[in-house]
Parts: sequence; structure tokens; C-alpha cells
Amino acid sequence: MTKLTRRNLQIAIAIAGIVPVGAGLGGILLGPGFVGEPNALPDITSMFAYLSGLLLAIGLIFYASIPHIERHTNRIRLLTLIVFIGGLSRLASVFLHGSPGGTMWFGMVMELLVTPFICWWQSRIAIVPVPAI
Repeated sequence: MTKLTRRNLQIAIAIAGIVPVGAGLGGILLGPGFVGEPNALPDITSMFAYLSGLLLAIGLIFYASIPHIERHTNRIRLLTLIVFIGGLSRLASVFLHGSPGGTMWFGMVMELLVTPFICWWQSRIAIVPVPAI
């Protein structure tokens, strides 16, 4: 297994960040057509664009954390919580509305497994402040 180093974590976040940034931009630019629904109602398109913007923001904030990743524990934990809740919501949708396509399952794996792993990894390399005596 690769060593859990700061540099490897930075590379992992740079690669994993392609997913939210790419999906966010795709959803903003193509609307529901990004997932195969080009004739969605304007209200659905608006909601899709809004949620895609949130996804883009999450990815950009992860990217902004890369240079000093060891100092951003709280930020990474908050982003992970947001992403994980999104993944749980997507999982609930499977039970409520049926199984999505492979791309959505990929997203769910990123949300429920990869992002929490990155959060755990970040905690292993985090700079822990020494308490004042």
C-alpha cells in the first residue's frame, strides 16, 4: 500500500476533485441533459443548475485546501459531512425510487467511501496544535 504521505494525499484530492468539479460544470452548462434528460422542465433545470453549483463549490473548496492540506482538518471534515449526507440521500433514493445508472453508483461510491477515506487520511497527516500550558 502507498504510504499515507502529505504529497500523496494532495495528489489524491487533485484526482478525486475532478469528479465534483467536472460534474458541477457539466450540470451547470448542460442542465439535466448532462444525465440524459435534455427536455426537462425549466424548474427542474433550475434546481439541477443550483445543485450543480453546490457540487462545483465543494470541489473547488477541496482544491483550495490542497496547498496546505495538513492545516485544513475542520474544512475537510465539514466538506466530508456535506458530501456524505448527499451520498446517504442518494442511497435513500435507491430504496425509494429505484436503482440509478452506473454513473450515479460511481458518485455514491465517491460520496460514501472515497471522501470519508480522504477525510481519515487528512486526519493522519494533520498538524495538531500543541496546547498551551
